[in-house]
Amino acid sequence: MTGDDLSFASAGSIADAIKAKKLSPVEVVDYFIKRVAERNPSLNAVVHMAPEEGRKAAKAAEAAVMAGKKLGPLHGVPIAIKDLFDFKPGWPATLGGIRALKDFKPDYLCPFSERIEQRGGAIIIGKTNSPIMGFRGVTDNYLFGPTGNPFDTKRNPGGSSGGSAAAVADGLFPLAEGTDGGGSIRIPSSWCGVYGYKAAFGRLPLWTRPNAFSAETPFIHEGPITRNVRDAALALSVLAGYDARDPYALDEEVDFLGALDRPIKGMKIAYSPNFDVFPVEPEVAETVRKAVDALREAGATVTDVKLGIKRSHMELADLWCKIIMPLNVAGVIGMKAAGYDLIGKHRDDLPPEYLYWYDRYENITPAEMHEAQSVRTEIYDAVRGVFAEHDILISPTLACLPVENAKDGNTLGPKTVAGEEVNRLIGWCLTFPINFTGNPAASIPAGLAKGLPVGMQIIGKRYADTDVLAVSAAFERLRPWQQTYDICRKRKLS
Repeated sequence: MTGDDLSFASAGSIADAIKAKKLSPVEVVDYFIKRVAERNPSLNAVVHMAPEEGRKAAKAAEAAVMAGKKLGPLHGVPIAIKDLFDFKPGWPATLGGIRALKDFKPDYLCPFSERIEQRGGAIIIGKTNSPIMGFRGVTDNYLFGPTGNPFDTKRNPGGSSGGSAAAVADGLFPLAEGTDGGGSIRIPSSWCGVYGYKAAFGRLPLWTRPNAFSAETPFIHEGPITRNVRDAALALSVLAGYDARDPYALDEEVDFLGALDRPIKGMKIAYSPNFDVFPVEPEVAETVRKAVDALREAGATVTDVKLGIKRSHMELADLWCKIIMPLNVAGVIGMKAAGYDLIGKHRDDLPPEYLYWYDRYENITPAEMHEAQSVRTEIYDAVRGVFAEHDILISPTLACLPVENAKDGNTLGPKTVAGEEVNRLIGWCLTFPINFTGNPAASIPAGLAKGLPVGMQIIGKRYADTDVLAVSAAFERLRPWQQTYDICRKRKLS
């Protein structure tokens, strides 16, 4: 396994080769360090690399193999984490490319980093690009600029985990971290043609401080972005499990890998082409509808459904911006206590769209938040109603194809979709309603339209992660997508 074969090898196969002593962790880490150096300049997916730290960890990983020690499922596999609220001691954390934070280096680990290294044996060697505060569904910022989509570098990969999704699609890493408070794992996975998994809320512990309860409004997650379903299940087996630091952590054993071989014959699948109210571009709708046929081939019963949502897509997108803003306000206050006055001295480091929502809801009243949560409850009940008679809910992940990158550090989503005006931060994403509800969900490559990736969103019952994985694996067997990365392989470097 060398050269291009290694670039697009699965995380699981690399780990297996390392355990069998067919690959050296040192050689693997060196290879991916070199690959990032060669390809990232034309993509701008990776914003920080720690090559010497990675090589040191690789030598320790190799020594463990040679000593016959017990090895984690991802032992020696180089990966990346996201540059948002994702930390590794001594590494820069710019919170999505805020210029004032270019030298901010917190001294603690986020849950993903801790578990993927200590339990999984993976080696984190880089951080990936993200938008400021993760407050939009594209990846661009004033410090690092936009990330390019590997299928067309003039276009955006989506966000907010866009750097991670682009890096995985381009073979810079076999696996990367995403976070998801409105679709930030699934959005870029859709536009980059990779597999992104958001587990049921509480399945992967997330400890936040000083407010341990802050990840509930909306539900916020960490999770894997990969090129195949098995790698995601492998990562979940490492990341999941109880942790007392998270008051919402689920104390339950789940056989993620075992779910991949489970037949889906007889499953009842609901298909919503637009969640009742979202405009969807025709080429996206057609691609996803054709993809749904694979589930019928696998023996599932697929039925078109209405969810009964009465609010407009604009109202729902604005609701997301509203309910996530108190968490942002708390973060800004925390950064001010650390010596970074983002809203005052460094206000120009934040995009105008962010400042609009910050100023509007900096002092949101309890009555306003109660009303917002009541509307959120309507969506929860609508989704819950579908699962009263179905096992899985399917939709397009996004309503449109990737947008072109701006040149001012402030790329936005589309102004209109299928002729309707949308919220340019997140209104074209059929992902954030599932952050209102906390259900497990994945974006899986459904196919290409105009040469660009389209994602299909697979949503499970409240805690039914294994159902989502079973359906994902069945779809992958019938509609494999690895050949689509040939477009990325042939991409000319600039």
